[in-house]
Formats: sequence, C-alpha cells, structure tokens
Amino acid sequence: MAKQACSIRTIYGRAQDRYLELIRAFPLRPLRNDADLDAAIAVIDGLVDQPVLTCAEQDYLDVLSDLVEAYEADAETISPVGDADLIRFMIEQNDVTQAQVATGAGIAESTISEVLAGKRKLNRTQIGKLARYFHVEPAAFLS
Repeated sequence: MAKQACSIRTIYGRAQDRYLELIRAFPLRPLRNDADLDAAIAVIDGLVDQPVLTCAEQDYLDVLSDLVEAYEADAETISPVGDADLIRFMIEQNDVTQAQVATGAGIAESTISEVLAGKRKLNRTQIGKLARYFHVEPAAFLS
C-alpha cells in the first residue's frame, strides 16, 4: 500500500466526500466493546487491502488504527500466570510427563511436584533449566 503526500486542502477539498463517506460508515469515536473492535478491524482490513489509499483514506485509517490500539491496550490486559499453571500448561502442550520434565531439565521430580502443588516457587536456576527444556524465554516464568 503506497502512501501519498497529504495536505489539509487535499483532504478537505476534493477528497472531502470520501472522508465523510468513511466517517458516515464508521464514525471515529472511542471503541467501547468487542463488537466495536470487530467492526473497526473490518473497516481497517478493507482499507489496507487497497493497493493505494487517498489522503483522506490514509488519515482515516491512521486515526482508526489509533482507536483500535487504545482499546486493545485498555481491554486486553494479560494476567500473569503462576509457576504451577505455566508448568502444567507446558507439560500438556509438549505431551510430556512430570518425570520427563524433571529428567530433561535436570530438576528433582519432588521440586516439580512441590511447584505444581503450590508449595514452592521456582528459583532462577530452575527457571533457566525449564526455559531451556521447553524452548521458551526465561521471562515466560516471571510473573
């Protein structure tokens, strides 16, 4: 998608009709729910699929994208996951047993059991070993 050099005169002069058409179809206002988000994304998809956008379309797209970004930043926070939940998830996703994780990571099976039972937390060394074993960044284990 190529960008054109835009000026206020271009947008509010000859291209005003297209800009107003976009505003009428989907007004630029704060997104308040997932239905608003889905509708905004559909409009964005329609615009980015075009090979070339007019100045009015590009400006509209820029503002609408900012609205989507603001909504997602507020609405889509990810809660931290505890050690036990993360290990359980990794075990399930990798179709391995607790014993296989312990052996493969070089951590005592009793330690894995205690973490899974919520009786203990992982230390830095254990996090590093599990990260290597599961091929993830150590930061995945930091809540």
